[in-house]
Amino acid sequence: MSTVTEAPPTTEKKPHATEAGNYFVSNYPPFSFWKPEYVSALESVMQKPAPTDVPLGVYFHIPFCRKRCHFCYFKVYTDKNAAEIRAYINAGMKEMARFAASPYIAGRKAQFVYFGGGTPSYLSTPQLHELTSRMKDLVPWDEAEEVAFEAEPGTLNEKKLECIREIGVTRLSLGVEHFDDHILESNGRAHRSGEVDRAFKFARTLGFEHINIDLIAGMMNETEEKWKFAVQRAVELGPDALTIYQMEVPYNTGIYQQMKAEGKVTAPVADWETKRRWVSYAFDEFVKAGYTVTSAYTVVKDPNRIKFVYRDSLWNGADLLSCGVASFGHLGGVHYQNQADVGPYMQLIDADKLAIFRAYQTNAEEQFVREFILKLKLGSFRPQFYIDKHGTDPRQFFGTQLDWIVKEGFGAWNGDVFTLTRDGLLQVDRLCHEFFLPQHRQYARYT
Repeated sequence: MSTVTEAPPTTEKKPHATEAGNYFVSNYPPFSFWKPEYVSALESVMQKPAPTDVPLGVYFHIPFCRKRCHFCYFKVYTDKNAAEIRAYINAGMKEMARFAASPYIAGRKAQFVYFGGGTPSYLSTPQLHELTSRMKDLVPWDEAEEVAFEAEPGTLNEKKLECIREIGVTRLSLGVEHFDDHILESNGRAHRSGEVDRAFKFARTLGFEHINIDLIAGMMNETEEKWKFAVQRAVELGPDALTIYQMEVPYNTGIYQQMKAEGKVTAPVADWETKRRWVSYAFDEFVKAGYTVTSAYTVVKDPNRIKFVYRDSLWNGADLLSCGVASFGHLGGVHYQNQADVGPYMQLIDADKLAIFRAYQTNAEEQFVREFILKLKLGSFRPQFYIDKHGTDPRQFFGTQLDWIVKEGFGAWNGDVFTLTRDGLLQVDRLCHEFFLPQHRQYARYT
């Protein structure tokens, strides 16, 4: 592997208004490099023998919601009836069955399972029982370390929560986002604060191993006072973990469409400096309450007990069998994404074809960079880990970038451990772009 020294990092540190575009780094290489012509690489992987040393995760995308949030950039539908939902589940299970029968997947058990959306909790209890029963027959869950499930508080009642627990969910993630009803309404959220309290309190009685709540810093109409109120309410609830995202405005959101119509460049949300300060405030308040900051986005009440298996396994290179419209997966070093609209997706499944839209075959260098970038979000690393696993020393490969981070006060060495400062952690996604390989650098200039 060659040393990355091209394109010295940006030195700009001034606060910036939030403009349209993606900021959050969720994978690598960038999605723009994934192409339809690479789909054959995944088809080849599926015919290989199943690996014995790579964990397998299962993801299923449920694209249904009561309402589309103004900041949402995921594939969701708010107009599907019960018959259409059943047809979608049937298609998803047909897709999963095809994967499960391939030599690469056959006989493997899931280390983790994740239901994302959309709103998985939008499904009825019969639909959830049917879906999960069929999934377990295809890829067994009996040894899963985590079954994670995203839920919108307004879709939850006692019967639904009991069902979610019965199907084996261990980590319930509540999309709270805020506790101020005006902010929830003006940002297009379907639920209100009272529904959060009822759902959380009943969920606590059901024995979920891990209840997480999400907040978003910098939503439209956010103020200093309202943010502090939201943080205080979250502390009072006492979740096992809290995930905080900084508001961004991708191009396929309702907010961007409004900006475009009005000829505006700056989004009507807080600037990046303010959002980082608000997240730092939340971290401090949770630390006072006995929590530990475990990544750029998470605080955890008991780090010895509460884990994010889905996240950590993926960042460590696990396989992800991903099914459903627009879903992202990763098998044998090949990234893939399904068709982004339900019509083409279901037509391909009905025709007994894979519903994959685009893919990307990673090489050893890209796999190293991907793991380094994603794990940097945890806040620290030891070079020896990467030397042992990838045969590459980050101190040499990323010497220019790491020196710059230290110079700017975003990180520091303590013996053989490199640790991001709080300031660095709060803008780690911006820093991550500086570690992109040269051929991907045109996508590495973000606020």
